[in-house]
Amino acid sequence: MEKLYAKSGPEWTSLEDHLHHVAIAAQKFANHLGLDQHLAYKGAILHDIGKAHPAFQERLISNGVKGKTYRHEIGSLFFLSIFQDSEWNILIEMVVGHHKSVKNDSGEKGLLDLDNGYDYLDHHLGKWEEWSDRGIALFNQFGIVAHPITKEKALENIEYVIKYCKKRVKQRGYSEWRGVLMGADHFASALIHDTEKNLDRLFKSPNLSFFQRESKLYPLSQVKNFTSDKRHTIVVACTGAGKTDYLFKRCRGRVFYTLPFQASINAMFKRVAHSLQDTNPDLDIRVLHAASSVVKRGKEEEESVLQSLFGSSVKILTPHQLAAVAFGLKGYEALLLDLKGCDIILDEIHTYSGISQAIVLKLIEVLNKIDCRIHIGTATMPTILYTRILQLLGDNVLETSLPPDELDKFDRHRVHKVESFDSTKQLISNAVNNNEKVLIVLNTVDKAQEVYALIRELYPKTPTLLLHSRFRRGDRNSKEKDLLGLDEQGTSINLFNTSNKACIVVSTQIVEVSLDISFDIMVTETAPLDALVQRFGRINRKRTEDTIGKIKDVYVIAPPDTEKEAKPYELEALQRTFEVLEDGEILKERNLQAKIDQVFTEINFMKIEEHAIFKEDGRITIDCLTHNSKSILFELLDIDSVACIREADQEEYEKSYFERRLELEIPVRYFSVCKMNQIEKGNRPFLIPDKAYSEEMGLFVREIKEGNFNSKYQIL
Repeated sequence: MEKLYAKSGPEWTSLEDHLHHVAIAAQKFANHLGLDQHLAYKGAILHDIGKAHPAFQERLISNGVKGKTYRHEIGSLFFLSIFQDSEWNILIEMVVGHHKSVKNDSGEKGLLDLDNGYDYLDHHLGKWEEWSDRGIALFNQFGIVAHPITKEKALENIEYVIKYCKKRVKQRGYSEWRGVLMGADHFASALIHDTEKNLDRLFKSPNLSFFQRESKLYPLSQVKNFTSDKRHTIVVACTGAGKTDYLFKRCRGRVFYTLPFQASINAMFKRVAHSLQDTNPDLDIRVLHAASSVVKRGKEEEESVLQSLFGSSVKILTPHQLAAVAFGLKGYEALLLDLKGCDIILDEIHTYSGISQAIVLKLIEVLNKIDCRIHIGTATMPTILYTRILQLLGDNVLETSLPPDELDKFDRHRVHKVESFDSTKQLISNAVNNNEKVLIVLNTVDKAQEVYALIRELYPKTPTLLLHSRFRRGDRNSKEKDLLGLDEQGTSINLFNTSNKACIVVSTQIVEVSLDISFDIMVTETAPLDALVQRFGRINRKRTEDTIGKIKDVYVIAPPDTEKEAKPYELEALQRTFEVLEDGEILKERNLQAKIDQVFTEINFMKIEEHAIFKEDGRITIDCLTHNSKSILFELLDIDSVACIREADQEEYEKSYFERRLELEIPVRYFSVCKMNQIEKGNRPFLIPDKAYSEEMGLFVREIKEGNFNSKYQIL
């Protein structure tokens, strides 16, 4: 039999191998979820048999040249009668929608969409007597006894499938079986021949004993109530009090750890991996780099969650990546099954505002319903938000905070209010002359790039660094390593954070969380007070017996005059923040809550209920075997939702594997690149001109335009 393929290059995975990989993954997942492993195996073998069709093989070999629509799921379901009819419904749920929504698919290629259109069955059957023999041979090869099926029987099979799907989509809810197959298919497609090896590492609770370390410098490390039987956690404590350790100590099983910014999750991933390596030598820890993937379908866009690999012990990601569950985006069933019963850490929850805050609150509601233990950490939280979270979680919450006398030991910043960045130039110059480390934080990438260019011009001999979210991930990893000033073993390399000489780092708000750095002086634009306090936490952060009680200076630039200039924040929140800060005074931690409540007098919980498929009253409002194709997150949020790559990186990207592709990707807002071409490989990144990117400065959004592409990369 000629060789059949399931995937094109660079992998060129054979159909036989892919079916084997998906089958063993599906069995493992089903076993974990208490589902029938034998049925999971059968559905996994069935799911891609339709790829044996000549139309599919020709499309792969011709590198995706489009012809008449051929959906391999339909080709697979022609073989349904090979199995006992008591198994049909579950097998249909595994196969029919593992790529497409069964109806209202964004490309109108779901089974019920096609059934309402042209006569597609003859094309999908093709020369049935010839190619179906390949499928029959594969079934027998996998131990599923199969005999040839007539063309008439194949059509009867698909008629049953259509009838079942029409009935099933009238029911509300989600299909566990669809989720199992989608999770297994994604897992096997990502890991290919490493699938079996990685399955042995799944569904293991991590050994978190590392986080039980104690030090009187970190007061939360000495709080013993972490063993409480209370299911959920809210801990309010200053930056540097040991909050991360405390949250991990409260976990009992697999952990999903969320942070607010894409750019901060990589640093946390490295930190946690390093902390756990000795007690977890074979730990399966993952970082989920992209909020979602988008596919353009004509004038429409379809959004899907990029599922982190099912069953990992620890995952580091952002809440927006979990939002697929609340909104029913493509892939949500697999993510939902993976989350069930796990520990979820929502760290730095105070940094969310507006719609993001509403999404996080909806997630708390959904996660609570699917039996998750929820652990919330914050440096500062408005009382109104705290009260709302307690309402969602009920009375099964362990509440922990520091007493006033302990808070006094964390007073470490004197606040100075200044009118503009220009008015800080002399103090920056003085700091450099005094061999101090200067951190400058701006609210937008454009402003950070502008200020960095000025700093490079003014201080050509002083080590400088620019850090923001719009770098290739590989470049940002390198910059974060330089910023932290540590080698792979955690030893000082005398750079930036670990340097004893003057240096200047210019950054955006991505330094607010997870980056464990301690500088001497800060110049920052005004941000909402809770976020601003987080920024301050990067100054005078290092706690020793000698540094407690020492005060260092932070300079806060007055907010702008217009809403447009205030972006990404609300102008009113910036104005209130600037107003409550006392010029020239020490910021007292024990008084901080009162200031927070002065700034955040109300919370707009935003009406996202209409978009959510899990309603507050417990109803699930999505049709089974479907997902929401509408690009909900793109409409609601202006976040780094998609990836782009430089035109010069396209060839390497297309020929590379998962890890290298991630290093070449640049996170970017969808609407900045949506008019650019999108490639089919990997995370479907958009192509940008080389001219729009600099390794030193990052992405220049204003340079993303057709006229800037290099003609040598264009296909003539």
